[in-house]
Amino acid sequence: MRTVAALLVLLSLPLWVAACGDGDGPPGGNTKSFSQAQQSIDPAKEYTALFVTSKGEFAVRLYAGEAPMTVNSFVFLAKQGYFDGLTFHRVVKGFVIQSGDPTGSGSGGPGYETADEPNQLSNRRGTLAMAKTAGAKVFGSQFFINLSDNTGLDWNNPSNNKFYPFGEVISGMDVVDAIAASPVRGSQPDPEVVITSVRISER
Repeated sequence: MRTVAALLVLLSLPLWVAACGDGDGPPGGNTKSFSQAQQSIDPAKEYTALFVTSKGEFAVRLYAGEAPMTVNSFVFLAKQGYFDGLTFHRVVKGFVIQSGDPTGSGSGGPGYETADEPNQLSNRRGTLAMAKTAGAKVFGSQFFINLSDNTGLDWNNPSNNKFYPFGEVISGMDVVDAIAASPVRGSQPDPEVVITSVRISER
């Protein structure tokens, strides 16, 4: 099955990159590390994240009600400027684009972990979910955007590898597709695609 094969790529590449050093450039992004995410949201309010990238801008509605801990961690990191300067370090065409790693290698994180928040939302095109290693029930700062309806990642798939959406692109999906269309070396865009900033709005 195509989705299962692509999922295995998503899960296995971070370890492979860390071991073999795919990519010759210096680690990208920042080196901020935290012991935990401070409380940064009110689950009763609505949050959007504006991604400003070297390919353009796109906006994401965050599911604060359905995934409050996940959204809180993401908003906390964004407000700390954690994502500023990071790259989309992985593109699997037709499947996902991935970012949120301060090392740019696929193995970095924020210094703390957050537990999964199971929900019954589907990994349809344009949704965001947190990346993690095979079978893990916790995640750090790496996230991916689904390029297709990847229902094989959903809450009801028969494996132990389940990914729970915490937001969706509401404008600028053409920019996401432009990132996905980037030339790659291995799975890393070349030239790199950089997140300039992630701006959080609350209402």
